[in-house]
Amino acid sequence: MTALRFPDADALRVVRTALDEDLGGPTGVDVTTSATIPSTQVGTAQVVARADGVLAGIPVVPMVFEEVAARLGADPLRVTTHRRDGDPLVRGDVIATLEGPTQVTLVGERTMLNILCRTSGIATHTRQWAERLAGTGATVLDTRKTTPGLRALEKYAVRAGGGTNKRMGLYDVAMIKDNHKLAAGSLSKAYAAVRAAYPDVPVQVEVTTTPEALEAVDVGARFLLCDNMSVELLRTTVEAVRSTGVDVELEATGGLTLDVARDYALTGVDYLSVGGLTHSSPILDLALDLSTAPTRADSM
Repeated sequence: MTALRFPDADALRVVRTALDEDLGGPTGVDVTTSATIPSTQVGTAQVVARADGVLAGIPVVPMVFEEVAARLGADPLRVTTHRRDGDPLVRGDVIATLEGPTQVTLVGERTMLNILCRTSGIATHTRQWAERLAGTGATVLDTRKTTPGLRALEKYAVRAGGGTNKRMGLYDVAMIKDNHKLAAGSLSKAYAAVRAAYPDVPVQVEVTTTPEALEAVDVGARFLLCDNMSVELLRTTVEAVRSTGVDVELEATGGLTLDVARDYALTGVDYLSVGGLTHSSPILDLALDLSTAPTRADSM
């Protein structure tokens, strides 16, 4: 499994962009909160799970409120986290407690929840796949089908849920797909061109038939994406590739669902790649509740 290291720089960029969007810019104002809540008012709030799931993105909570406090020129919140990323959540679990200026809490509430609900939803969905594949020897992978600007956070959430990241972008792994083969003239020509231009970059080749898989192995490919194959065709392809004696990693991809995940895993592939982890995961329902009556800081 890829190391669970939080992408701090990417997360801060997302937080700042989201706050700008919500406030109308770096110097914008929450007109409702500024009108109704005195800057001296302090209180306590809790981030609470409204549904069962898996947590991902907890470092975003203090990050959002630190940024809001800096923008408002306010005292920072005291943020106490009670769960770690990757932890299972049960409805009603308190994830974090916030203490400090109520304005800071309310200005940052939606930005924090938008990010945390999204990443936790991905982690929750990924955990379902990881549990379905347990004991098969296959691992679930994500894809590049991510929300623009959120890739690092979404792929982090996959790791928190028990999945593994595939390539991060177009730069770190070459992936020869049907359009590349067509444009280059053939699978072998496309492979040779990538190898010549980028000899140190890993190369993956998409195949759709058993003969094409064997052709890819013959030209040097050591990672095959078996695209949109039936279980029967995939099993035949895996057996044919394994019979060559060449060490090749095999991945099932295309239209996979939880209902058939285990059947595909048991064909002997190493991986199942699932774009839906990042493009179709529902959010995990989380909320922020003011849990004590707010008071004025100057009266304490």
